[in-house]
Amino acid sequence: MTLPSTVRRLAALLTVLLVTACTGSGPGGPETPAADRPGDIVVASGRDVTGKNGIRQQLIDDWNRQQEKAGTGYRARLVELPGSADEQRSQLLGALQSGSAAYDVVNLDVTWVPEFAAAGLVRRLPDGVLDGDVIKSVADTARWDDKVYAVPFNSDVGLLYYRRDHLRAVGVPQTDLSTGVDRARLQELIQSLENDPPKGYEQGWTTQLAPYEGRTVNAVEAFASATPELALTDAEGRYVATVEQLAEGIAELRRRTDPPYTLQDAVHSDEGATLADFAAGRTAFLRHWPYAYRTLHQTFTDEQLGVAPLPGRAVLGGQNLAVAAASRRADKATELIRFLTGKESERCLLDAGFAATRTSAYDSAAVKCHLTAAAPSASPTGESADRMPRDDAGRPAYAGRILLPALRSAVQRPRTPLYGAFTQTFTAQLGALFGDRPPSDAELARRLDKALRKALPD
Repeated sequence: MTLPSTVRRLAALLTVLLVTACTGSGPGGPETPAADRPGDIVVASGRDVTGKNGIRQQLIDDWNRQQEKAGTGYRARLVELPGSADEQRSQLLGALQSGSAAYDVVNLDVTWVPEFAAAGLVRRLPDGVLDGDVIKSVADTARWDDKVYAVPFNSDVGLLYYRRDHLRAVGVPQTDLSTGVDRARLQELIQSLENDPPKGYEQGWTTQLAPYEGRTVNAVEAFASATPELALTDAEGRYVATVEQLAEGIAELRRRTDPPYTLQDAVHSDEGATLADFAAGRTAFLRHWPYAYRTLHQTFTDEQLGVAPLPGRAVLGGQNLAVAAASRRADKATELIRFLTGKESERCLLDAGFAATRTSAYDSAAVKCHLTAAAPSASPTGESADRMPRDDAGRPAYAGRILLPALRSAVQRPRTPLYGAFTQTFTAQLGALFGDRPPSDAELARRLDKALRKALPD
């Protein structure tokens, strides 16, 4: 069977994405830091979703040029870790605890900061590294025990992508959903598609429900939407939820993953699989992260594709930079972090497709990316190689009106040094909801409560 050209193009893009994303592994494994040299600042990170020689590497190269010009003798070097996010966490923990790798700067998922800080594996940073320009919700991910241990590098938040062409095909008069839709309206739109499905269409929406962090994210979004005041953990990371609150969250998760509306394959899907299903037209709605905006627009036009705030509450993601406790170059490493998270650098990250962590990247005319490589480029034929819609200032077109508000209102996953135990327990227990004989909401809530109390002891 011959695949449609749009699907073939996206398949190629997904191949690149899966090779370069932080959840993918390269063919040669991680680069091993060379012998500790006085001028080396070694940065350990997951892979860059913007590809080979991506924006993170470009920013590091720019810092190196400045150091060479100033004759400081320092040079930063990026070491990309292979494997899934959980595998990267394990590698970093092992390396920092044993001292087996000479890492100076580590790029941490926002959920790892409490664990690395409480274990003394990263240094406390000056409070001034978080100024008022950093989006407040994002800045909060860099603190633990009222102290600053990291600086937000790039953020993330759940968004709703939708096929305008599918909606138009079934006679929906208004296909601009950018001001937002609630869950009831979303189900109405899905019902319209069910009554007269477009070619290749199967079910309304898809999201990441495989037994990994994607399931945790989706469940936390459902729980926070059902019970806005719910806090699974307190400020010290102790478990504080009630069985009744858990039951409400489970009921909401059950409603939004109901088979009549949700693509059956979602239960086994991660980010790459859901992106492919959506692009192939199997579903009209997709819950995904900001980087999908650029990826999808390499295949679809604005007439075919839309993006909106996620109905209900959206989870905050992203990565933060921290200085390893054992670094011999801590002051210079902190200087590098300040550069990588500065206003111009954050604008470069935004232009490249990441969610920037600073407000000025979204709304200041004076803040521009200083790297020409981060700007839209052209192919040898003159055709733009970057089809992502942009505003008059060169930012992604949706950044100021959709992405920034979504980041500001996003919720965090539980903040605890035992996050690894939490997410493993949470994901495993909620798996029963997707089995052949799911328990009642009340029964599953009792099981989940018991398991979380064991995983997160007082």
